[in-house]
Amino acid sequence: MVDSQYYLPNSIRISKLDCKEAFELLSPKEKLYAHYLSRAAWYGGLVVLVQTSPESPAIYALLQKLFRKQTPAELEKVASEAGLSSEEYLAVLVYAAGFYANMGNYKSFGDTKFIPNLPKEKLKALVWQSKAFMDSPKEMESLWNNCSHLLFSLDNRQKQLGLGQDGITTYFSGNCSLEDAKLAQKFLDSQNLSAYNTRLFKREPEAGKQAYEVRLASSIKTDCAADGEGQTRCGQYDFEDAVFTVHRGDYAPLMEKVIQNLDKAKAYASNENEVRMLEEYIKSFTFGSVDAHKEGSRFWIKDKGPIVESYIGFIESYRDPFGSRGEFEGFVAVVNKAMSARFAQLVSKAEVLLPELPWPQAFEKDQFLRPDFTSLDVLTFAGSGIPSGINIPNYDDIRQTEGFKNVSLGNVLAVGSIVRKEDLTFLEEDIKDLYLKLVGPAFEVQVGLHELLGHGSGKLFVQDSKGSFNFEKGSVCNPETGELVSSWYNEGETWDSKFSTIASSYEECRAECVGIYMCLNKEVLSIFGHENEDAEDVLYINWLNMVRAGLLGLEFYSPETKTWKQAHMRGRFVILRVLLEAGEGLVTLKETTGSDGRPDMLITLDRAKVKTVGKSAIHKFLCKLQVYKSVADVEGGRALYDGYSEVTSDGPHDFLRIRETVLLRKVARKLFVQANTTVKGESVELVEYENTAAGLVQSNTDRFLEDAEELERHLLELSSHDIACWC
Repeated sequence: MVDSQYYLPNSIRISKLDCKEAFELLSPKEKLYAHYLSRAAWYGGLVVLVQTSPESPAIYALLQKLFRKQTPAELEKVASEAGLSSEEYLAVLVYAAGFYANMGNYKSFGDTKFIPNLPKEKLKALVWQSKAFMDSPKEMESLWNNCSHLLFSLDNRQKQLGLGQDGITTYFSGNCSLEDAKLAQKFLDSQNLSAYNTRLFKREPEAGKQAYEVRLASSIKTDCAADGEGQTRCGQYDFEDAVFTVHRGDYAPLMEKVIQNLDKAKAYASNENEVRMLEEYIKSFTFGSVDAHKEGSRFWIKDKGPIVESYIGFIESYRDPFGSRGEFEGFVAVVNKAMSARFAQLVSKAEVLLPELPWPQAFEKDQFLRPDFTSLDVLTFAGSGIPSGINIPNYDDIRQTEGFKNVSLGNVLAVGSIVRKEDLTFLEEDIKDLYLKLVGPAFEVQVGLHELLGHGSGKLFVQDSKGSFNFEKGSVCNPETGELVSSWYNEGETWDSKFSTIASSYEECRAECVGIYMCLNKEVLSIFGHENEDAEDVLYINWLNMVRAGLLGLEFYSPETKTWKQAHMRGRFVILRVLLEAGEGLVTLKETTGSDGRPDMLITLDRAKVKTVGKSAIHKFLCKLQVYKSVADVEGGRALYDGYSEVTSDGPHDFLRIRETVLLRKVARKLFVQANTTVKGESVELVEYENTAAGLVQSNTDRFLEDAEELERHLLELSSHDIACWC
């Protein structure tokens, strides 16, 4: 029997990401702008296949060829003739749907591998009986031989993403270790080169020195300076006892597709900021320049309140085991004006609310740069998963001094917070109805606070290249030690590069703490329309949802490697530990036996103590998180965060045993079906699909009909070029 965490159940919930009403309100010009931005995002999203695992591009090609020749309904008859039961064929559809939704064979939320939930020979029989195989037997057999072993393999190293022997990653060649990653980061910092759009390959030594290739994502493959570029960063560098060669051309054919569609979108931009933004993105993806992407992000920040909102590039670093390289993502969405009005009100109050955060004023930004904060209905979200909210750009130097944008993804929140009562684990029966009623509104408040006042707050102490400091070096004291601040970020260093492997999770934990801390403020709850008893219920459910999430987070811890596989869930477990440590009966965990006779858990939160014991505990912890972050105290921050992240059998709670119960009772994370857009004459049409595994598969098959063969060839070439790096 395969452990259930390594496959997706046939009962997995699949929801339609509805954006029809918002899309139909767009003008013809806005629809064309949204269409070409969506095409750019979808093409770029294919990069994630190459970023996820060596076998993902081949699995993608196999699935695309299979379902392009026959629809899911047509293949069902073939499956029956090939000896598959109806449940086994549904398992094929669910696997394909999960693969497309995660853009690879590892879960985007948890970094755990998933395999088809049927015997290998049954899937092979279906492939061999398919029209795709009948039409091109050699091609399909070659694809199967290339990917079928890894498609089903659950060898220890392949069970999860990770660096070295801890897992699989294609951000680094398979022979790279944590020490290699650290050395490469030091090299990149020395050259003021961002890691966001790079991969690292460890090569054979040259002249007795270890050799590395840093590969930049770009459409052009030549390393010499190209027209319109200026000075190139490519070349060979001696650094410490190693040789680094910076090349470009990673994902080149996919980057070219992105560029072509961004260029088409320019003709339908609504203002000069959007035009300049797209021009800089094109430059970034052409030359492999993060500096150009930063410049594009500056124009994006200036583009206030657009009807069609978008962002694209190598953005989030959650899945890089070292925490520095960005996964490609792109989204296109339409503003929800009613909900955006609430967020605008929260922004207007931010300067009053920020001083309530628990750190000294010197640790807050000198000036709050009021961001755009909009609620959006997602039309397109390409990448490995869809979040509920985003605070971007992630570039520290821009966020600290020039600003950022917050977006709440309204149609994701609307369906994402819907929970069936039978799926509501670990809570007392008498609280479940209130939880189901208010978890949606509570999560909306949490997302707003998390993005705006969480990710949008706090200062980084920096010394620039001229030796100047952005804080009063001789007078600012560290509140944790009582001594003058004695550490900071130097020129070229960033939050991600300094805190590396814990940076993403630490920052998500800090933002979550801000959310639950600030939701205790009546004025905040009033902005979201919650008053009196309703407000009290919402804040309680928000805290209860957080402690329950901390318990559920144990699913994403690996005892074998002693690593966490999901940044947000690690952060929520840390918060649970902090609140349990606060004592006084604030949070209790009780191991029980369920009605089915199997182990179960019960988690409770004392409502009367949230505003006293709970607030005090988060106040102290949040201050520590910010101070360590501000002063670049990696040693202190890591000791604090790693300490609360430990999952052991010691102490009052046997978290390793509790984890087994969490896995026993886990509910699969739902998948989203997204629409496609297509140009008919001079108009753009929205094509929607049913909220089933078959609908999700069909939406992805339809997405690239015009150049499917070309794309699959490019993906297989990209994959085969480096396959020896992981064999």
